[in-house]
Amino acid sequence: MTLPREHIEQLLVQFQSGEIDLAAATRQLAGSDQLETAHVDVDRQRRCGFTEVVYCEGKSVGSVVEIFKSLTSHNQHCLGTRVSKEQATALEECFPNIIYNKTARTVRLPRPDSAEEVEPVGKVSLLTAGTSDLPVAEEARETLYWMDCNVELIVDIGVAGPHRLREQVHRLQDSDAVIVVAGMEGALPSVVGGYVDCPVIAVPTSVGYGAAFGGVAALLGMLNSCASNVTVVNIDAGFKGGYIAGLITHRIAKARKNASV
Repeated sequence: MTLPREHIEQLLVQFQSGEIDLAAATRQLAGSDQLETAHVDVDRQRRCGFTEVVYCEGKSVGSVVEIFKSLTSHNQHCLGTRVSKEQATALEECFPNIIYNKTARTVRLPRPDSAEEVEPVGKVSLLTAGTSDLPVAEEARETLYWMDCNVELIVDIGVAGPHRLREQVHRLQDSDAVIVVAGMEGALPSVVGGYVDCPVIAVPTSVGYGAAFGGVAALLGMLNSCASNVTVVNIDAGFKGGYIAGLITHRIAKARKNASV
C-alpha cells in the first residue's frame, strides 16, 4: 500500500513538530490505527472513496469515543450508525458540533473547519411507503448527507393509496437513483421502477404484522420484483441503501464533469 505523497509529507511535518509521536506516525503510515478495542482503517478513503463508517451497536461507549477520536485525528469525515443515546451523549461531550439524528440513530461529524467546503452532487430521491418506515429512511438520508449528495425525502406514498405516488412522480424524473423504503408486502419499489429510468434501490423494513416475518416478506417481494431496474439490500439497511445510491450519484457526477471538460 502506498499513501498519497501529500499525506506522507503531512505526517512527517506533524512528527517533526512534535504533534504526533513516532508510534502514531508509524501506525498512520501503515494505513491503520490499532486501538485497544478496534483496528481502525484510516486508508479506506484512498481505496474506496469514502472513509470507514462506525457501526456502533454492540460497542461500548468508550470504544465508540476512542474510534471517533482516532478518525478525527486522521482528518476523517465521520459517520456512526446504530448509535445508542448513551453513545451519542458521550460523543456530544467530546465533539460539540456533532449532528445526532435520534430517529435515524446516527451521528455525523461535519468536516473540520480547515477542510475545503464540498458542494453536494446529483440528486437522490428517497421514498417511504409509510411513516413507520421513517427510521430506516432517515438512516439512508444521513448517509447521503455524509456522502455530500443532494437528497429529497418523500414520505408516505405506499401502494394502499396509489394516487399518492402518481402525484409525486414528476419529482423523481431527474433522479440519479431512487431509494424506496417499505415494509409490509414490499410492493412499492416495483411500482416506482415502472416510472423511472434510473436504478431503484429497495430497502425492506421490519414493519408489518405477524406474517411479515420481521421484514422477510418485504425482502422476498422486492427480490421477486418484475421491474428490471430494482435491486435490493438487507432488511432495515438504510445505511446500505444510502451508500449504494451515493456511489451511483458520485459516479454520474464525475462522468458529467468529465463530459463537460
